[in-house]
Amino acid sequence: MNPVRIALVTSAALPALDPDDRPLIPAFAALGARAEPVRWDDPAAVWTDFAAVLLRSPWDYFHRLDEFLAWCERTAAAVPLFNPPALARWNLDKRYLLALARQGAPVVPTALCEAGTRTDLAALAAERGWREVILKPAVSADSWETLHVTPERYAEGQAHLDRLLASRAMLVQPFLPAVESHGERCLVFLDGEYAHTIRKNPLTRGGRWAGLPEGIPVTPEPAERRAAEAILDLAVPERPLYARVDLVRGADGAPLLLELELIEPTLFLAPHPGAADRLAAALLRRAGLAG
Repeated sequence: MNPVRIALVTSAALPALDPDDRPLIPAFAALGARAEPVRWDDPAAVWTDFAAVLLRSPWDYFHRLDEFLAWCERTAAAVPLFNPPALARWNLDKRYLLALARQGAPVVPTALCEAGTRTDLAALAAERGWREVILKPAVSADSWETLHVTPERYAEGQAHLDRLLASRAMLVQPFLPAVESHGERCLVFLDGEYAHTIRKNPLTRGGRWAGLPEGIPVTPEPAERRAAEAILDLAVPERPLYARVDLVRGADGAPLLLELELIEPTLFLAPHPGAADRLAAALLRRAGLAG
């Protein structure tokens, strides 16, 4: 009997998968399944040839949002898709941060600037008491067009904000110094349960990685673990196959939600032996394919 086929969804820029996801191929093979990378927009792909589809690195989706969402809906109607389209639709727009804050979640303070409007960046920062700010599109991936603005760069930040607001909504958040001193903590959940944590290295002032590995494994503090669990329970009570809760320390040292990643997060499988096996087994079970 031929092994069941699992599609690991990627993009044209990563036809052989992101290196962090490659351990999934032997993990599925050990369970009798054949996992293979497939571009989400590959016109030759026959999605019904697969027993399940796992979103991994379709990191260009935000440039073709309607097309990607339509693909998710079509694919999920024919074959199990993880995570499902309803979660993708909710999670792709970072306005969810404002919704979670209204529900009482500890979220990094966030100001929303709608597309087609103009925001005076210096005035907004002064009104909120923010000295340095982070600008990011409401819909983006992989730190695309994210900019760290210091007071001496407000003119540059204003130009950046004006350019992007012409076509898309933007978020403005305070820069929290703990990002550099304590690091951003990415808590990964697999099959609904806590799996591991990465300390993510900070971006440089220009918005690029500071010439360092993307992150290193760490043990989360109890308060970080509690916060991540509570945020997941609030946002997705029926926990999905995978999730990543990105936290940073606020001014008082308490953990705050920076992002909740439910679509295509890096899950830091490679540095954690057994994580890919755990994810593969959980997918097969949830898709009704476990032997």
